[in-house]
Amino acid sequence: MAVSQGQISDTVGQYLTRFPDERNRLERLTDALAGDSAITSRKEFNGHVTCGVVILDADWRVLHIRHNALGRWLLPGGHLEPEDLDLVDAALREAREETGLVSTGLRLLEGCGDIPLDIDVHAIPENADKEEPHHWHFDLRFAFNLAGSSPVRLQAEEVSGYDWLDFDAMPAVELTKKLANHFMAGQ
Repeated sequence: MAVSQGQISDTVGQYLTRFPDERNRLERLTDALAGDSAITSRKEFNGHVTCGVVILDADWRVLHIRHNALGRWLLPGGHLEPEDLDLVDAALREAREETGLVSTGLRLLEGCGDIPLDIDVHAIPENADKEEPHHWHFDLRFAFNLAGSSPVRLQAEEVSGYDWLDFDAMPAVELTKKLANHFMAGQ
């Protein structure tokens, strides 16, 4: 069964219980959940849910990919698909598709469970080739430890490179703070 709006709403509610100071920052997402937008559909251009992965290696570096369409370093992730059973399943599928890392080598970060470590709301520019107008992504980012040393195999259609970045080199400042706080708290 596909991910439902109810599942997303429950997950966002649990996230906001953990991070209540982010309610204003996520207002566009909570408004979409309260309305009648089909936020599980990538064709909902007022905003739709995507799932990202924060993958930490044994040296506590975070995997980033060079996204072809946007020309930027990003966390692996992408749109929901009808076959996704839940949000964590969608994040694991995206990790597998973009990086070749299999879910058996990824473990949810201790202390996070199936609640995202971060939710990011960001604008996506118009893409005439895909006939997509400017729109919003509500990116639920789940954190995983990489067990062992699995090789990264990139999905060449979407990704042109990868790098393992230390926390202080990551472009996502708020996520960097959350990771640092998570580990300083001894989680």
